[in-house]
Amino acid sequence: MRYFIVDDDTASRRMLKKIINESGLGLVIGEAASGKESLSLVLSTQPDFVLIDLLMPELDGIETIERLRNEGFLGQFIMISQVVNKEMVGEAYEKGVEYFIHKPINRVEVTSILKKTAEQFRLKDSLIQIKQSLAHIVSNEKPYKQRDVKEIVISILNDMGIVGETGSDDIILMIEILMEENEHNGQLPPLKDLYEAVAQKFKDVDVKKESKAIEQRIRRTILTAVNNLASLGSIDYTNPEFEYYAPRYFDFQDMRNRMKQIQEGDQKPSKVKVNIRKFLQVLYLETMDKYYQN
Repeated sequence: MRYFIVDDDTASRRMLKKIINESGLGLVIGEAASGKESLSLVLSTQPDFVLIDLLMPELDGIETIERLRNEGFLGQFIMISQVVNKEMVGEAYEKGVEYFIHKPINRVEVTSILKKTAEQFRLKDSLIQIKQSLAHIVSNEKPYKQRDVKEIVISILNDMGIVGETGSDDIILMIEILMEENEHNGQLPPLKDLYEAVAQKFKDVDVKKESKAIEQRIRRTILTAVNNLASLGSIDYTNPEFEYYAPRYFDFQDMRNRMKQIQEGDQKPSKVKVNIRKFLQVLYLETMDKYYQN
C-alpha cells in the first residue's frame, strides 16, 4: 500500500512513517505539513491512502478531503484526531473517511487500522476485477449471470466493516458450504454441524477443537459488526449501512443500548448479546436471494 501523511505536527508524521515502515505495511510516498500544501502533492502522487489530521491551520482535514475529491482523487482517507466531536466526526464520515486514528498516536491502534484498511482495499480491488472480468462473459445458456457466492458474502461483510476480521473467512466458507449443499431450503442446520463442516475443510486439525475455535472467531467477528454499526448509528441514524443491516441482522434493542453506551462514552460497556444463529440465518437468506435474482 502507498501512503501519504498530512499533519502539521512533525513528530506525528515521523511516528506514523516509522510505524508504517517498521511494520511492513507499505510505503510512505510523501508527506505535507498542511492541507493546502498537500493538495498538489497528493494529486500528483495518487496514493492509495491519505492519513490526514483533522485540525490544521489554513485548511483543515475535512476541507482538504473535499478539495481533493472535487479534483478527482479516488484514494481513501484515514483521519487523525485528538478531538472527539460528534458533528465533526459525522461530517468526516460523510466525506468518505472510514477510520479514525486517535492522538496521542498508539502503535498497536495504527497497525491494526492500517491492516484492516489494506485488507478491505485489496478485497474491493479484487471485487472490481471480478466484476469487470465477468462483465465480458456472455452465456448462451442463461439470460443473466449468477453472482459468485463468495463475492456476495464479501460484499455484505464489507458493508458491515468486518472483512478481514478473524472469523470472516469462516463465515464465507460456511455460506459457500450451505449454498453448495442446497438442501436446507433456506433454513440453517444445527450450528454444531456447521462448525464441524467448516473445520473438516482444514487439513490435519482436531475437528472438535477447531469447531470451538471457529465458533469463537465468528462470535468476535459478529461483535465487531455490532460495534461498527452502532458507531455509525450513534453519529448518523440515517447512515445507509446502519439503516439496512442493524434491524435485519441484530436485535435492535441491543443495538440501541450499544449506541447509547458509545454516545455516553461508557468506558466499561456492558456485554452485548451475540446471536450467531440469527446473523448466519439472515446472511444465508440474503446470499440466496442475491445469487438467484435476475
